[in-house]
Amino acid sequence: MNIEFAWPWLFAALPLPLLALLLPRAPRQVPAALRFPFYAALRNNLQAPTGQRSRLRLILAGVAWLLLVLAAARPQLIGESVHLPVSGRSLMLAVDISGSMQSEDMQIRGRQLSRLTAVKVVAGDFIDQREGDRVGLILFGDEAYLQAPLTFDRDTVRTLLDEAQIGLAGKQTAIGDAIGLAIKRLRQEPAENRVLILLTDGANTAGNVDPLKAADLAASEGVRIYTIGIGSGETVVQTPFGRRRVASGDLDEATLKAIAEKSGGHYFRARDTAQLAQIYDQLDRIEPVSEDEQSWRPIDELYFWPLGSALLLSVIIALAAAYGGRATAAPRTETKEVSHG
Repeated sequence: MNIEFAWPWLFAALPLPLLALLLPRAPRQVPAALRFPFYAALRNNLQAPTGQRSRLRLILAGVAWLLLVLAAARPQLIGESVHLPVSGRSLMLAVDISGSMQSEDMQIRGRQLSRLTAVKVVAGDFIDQREGDRVGLILFGDEAYLQAPLTFDRDTVRTLLDEAQIGLAGKQTAIGDAIGLAIKRLRQEPAENRVLILLTDGANTAGNVDPLKAADLAASEGVRIYTIGIGSGETVVQTPFGRRRVASGDLDEATLKAIAEKSGGHYFRARDTAQLAQIYDQLDRIEPVSEDEQSWRPIDELYFWPLGSALLLSVIIALAAAYGGRATAAPRTETKEVSHG
């Protein structure tokens, strides 16, 4: 470990107090018309103490100034380099939060869950396992919104996914817009590591970009898209005779397959959470892992130590000045004399 200064050029301010010696003295004022017999005592009270006390105060003031400049230069404790192996993946998750994602046709541990809740559970575990990968999150409905850019902070990405609500981005499904937004965010990444995982339970019903044209653009940009169709194919509805399962044909599997094929990815069908978890396992095997390493050095700020010491010295100097002034003040007399000379 070693200490470095973030702004070392601020040490150039150290000689500034010496400029006070070069400044001209202020002109003496004409004596006031009112004169008092105890003027000498009053003058002694206002003048700075001399002798050893004055020299000590000057030394303390110099040390305080040095500490202030030291704090302004931002001393930092730089730790040893830490090397972290990374996989090199840049994974963007695009999650459908349209109205149909509230259908309760998914099961986990015997409990009936909505499609979005199931995605949160399984995709959340998938995010947690992405150590070394950069993960981003897009939520889409009527429009697509970037919730989290590509980041190593997986906890934040999972939190944002858990906070997603049905209808937050509208009731319809803009698959093409979600792909277009992902391409925009991934095109700056290395070509071999651009991956989009798109989860939806419906067909493209909104947006300004056609999904197949977006897939062509993804292929030209080197973005591989893995599409995942969510839902069991049946929707549970409430009828006067109880809850019944009704076939649901909203999922446009043909388009999702075409998107995956055009971009060099794969299409998966997830009818339950177990299948969804298996899909993520397959993605781990499909996507290559690079041997790159990232290194970083921990930095601890130390400026508050000299800053606090300077403030403490300032208080000591102020108390010493106040005490010294009282000690050298002469007793005040009660008689007054007014003259006009």
